[in-house]
Amino acid sequence: MVAVVKVGVLGAGSIGSVVAEALRDGLVPGAELGGVVDPALSPAGLPMCALPELLSVSDLVVEAAGQRALADAGPQVLSAGCDLLVVSVGALAADGLLEKLLAAGPGAVQLSTGAIGGLDLLRSAALLGRFERVVIETTKKASSLVQPWMSAEEADALREATAPVELRRGPAREITAAFPKSANVAASVALAVRDWDVVEAAVIADPAAPLTSHVITAAGPAGEYRFEIRNRPSPQTPTSSRVVPYAVLSALEALAAPRAVFR
Repeated sequence: MVAVVKVGVLGAGSIGSVVAEALRDGLVPGAELGGVVDPALSPAGLPMCALPELLSVSDLVVEAAGQRALADAGPQVLSAGCDLLVVSVGALAADGLLEKLLAAGPGAVQLSTGAIGGLDLLRSAALLGRFERVVIETTKKASSLVQPWMSAEEADALREATAPVELRRGPAREITAAFPKSANVAASVALAVRDWDVVEAAVIADPAAPLTSHVITAAGPAGEYRFEIRNRPSPQTPTSSRVVPYAVLSALEALAAPRAVFR
């Protein structure tokens, strides 16, 4: 008899609540909900608890609480012997955080694919040799891209924009830090190609964008690639894509009940 994987969820927002409810309702073969930690939220019908209690009953913890929560709680999760499935991949743009997590074991670090695909092919191609060029351009609804670092005038201009505007272009680390809720994908691409320095990222605001678009182009010794992903935004959190919690559930299913799946 295969043991059931007990899954804890860190964060009960638009991502964590969907994941927790699916686990509670038995929709992930081989896995069940251990508990949910979120000091700010307490959704009805979910078993809320404190982090120490969660770690005592979980085999694996899904981080769905944001970049700061990953940096603060991630090492505790791993040192308690729980595996950690990271949703806020953009946090790993911070110098030393990935290394800190990897050293915190004995728990293992897993990364969610989140809102994009093609990462498996990029990882494979990177084994052959360094990419010559990798670019990811993200286009989102203008109003969802307002950032705390913007001046009041910049924020108002963005909310009132009537045409697409490129907000920023630069190294993946820089763009991920500037748009922490919208550019996790840039970090995912950089980690897939195993080279932060080769990845250029851009964030484009489009007031008329019905979908969130990620266009990835890459060239290297293995070939040339172009992926375009167009996701519906989350109804609750427009900075995130609706598919993200389902990417987490897909990862949990693969981890809990291995079968013939692509990795």
